[in-house]
Amino acid sequence: MGDKPVIGFIGLGLMGHGMAKNLLQGGYELWVRGRSNRKPVESLLSIGAHEAASPRDMAERCDVIHICLSNSPQIEAVMRAPDGILAAVRAGLVVIDASTADPSSTESLAAELAAVGGHFVDAPLGGTPAQAESGQLSAMVGCDEDVFDRIRPIIDCWASSATRIGPVGSGHKMKLLMNFIGLSYGALFSEVVVLGAKIGISPQTIREVIAPSRMGNGFFETFMSYVVDRNRESHKFTIANAAKDIRYLNNMASEAHVVNIMAAAAKHYYTHAEATGHAADYVPMLSDYVGALNGIDMQEEVRKVA
Repeated sequence: MGDKPVIGFIGLGLMGHGMAKNLLQGGYELWVRGRSNRKPVESLLSIGAHEAASPRDMAERCDVIHICLSNSPQIEAVMRAPDGILAAVRAGLVVIDASTADPSSTESLAAELAAVGGHFVDAPLGGTPAQAESGQLSAMVGCDEDVFDRIRPIIDCWASSATRIGPVGSGHKMKLLMNFIGLSYGALFSEVVVLGAKIGISPQTIREVIAPSRMGNGFFETFMSYVVDRNRESHKFTIANAAKDIRYLNNMASEAHVVNIMAAAAKHYYTHAEATGHAADYVPMLSDYVGALNGIDMQEEVRKVA
């Protein structure tokens, strides 16, 4: 890898666009590969990026490839397809998977890439789309120490902090633990505001009391911004991604032979919301669906005291 390796980026969604933009602004030659939404691709092409014809084409051109996709089947397809990355690996190629993925899949892909001379790095993200645009994400990194040292300047373009958790797979394991906390908050806060409404305590009052207390936190703030203010943009993490992450967490617990009652309970809310047509909605909207299960219209509950 030279002083300025050529970078590839696959997956230009809510997080990927900002990350890729910051790599360009860091002075790296960038090749991108999007999906059906052309807007982020065109945005990056307009400021100097190049478009790869396929993941294989990208692997032939790049020294480091980022992947930022929704789930492990998508990542596996990008890696293993006939026109995928593994079809054209050059010795020393580094693949940085910034997705939230199944650690078992990650470890398998890492072994396949290592067998042909490459290095797989799991570097899932902490933060928001706004932080992705400003280069202020955090990264939980799984890889060998020498690989981490080599790629650190690249990660620093889009992350204000990067922590090496351990070997390959450990970054994705850490991210699932983090999301277990957040998604459990989502289920818990949904039950809290619905139960409060049922017994005559408004969402506004709950926010007023909890927010400044020791139980308030950033997740509570953005969650309640939707519940009370009906701000649909406050917490842009989809039900589909939440359901996937909590499913991967439960799978990880099963493989570790761990009793995980809390995670199993949280999973059912997200699975229900996804199964009833709300996959594209965002996590705070879970409160509306928990409300409906209990005969409560949460928007009307807010209007009562507005």
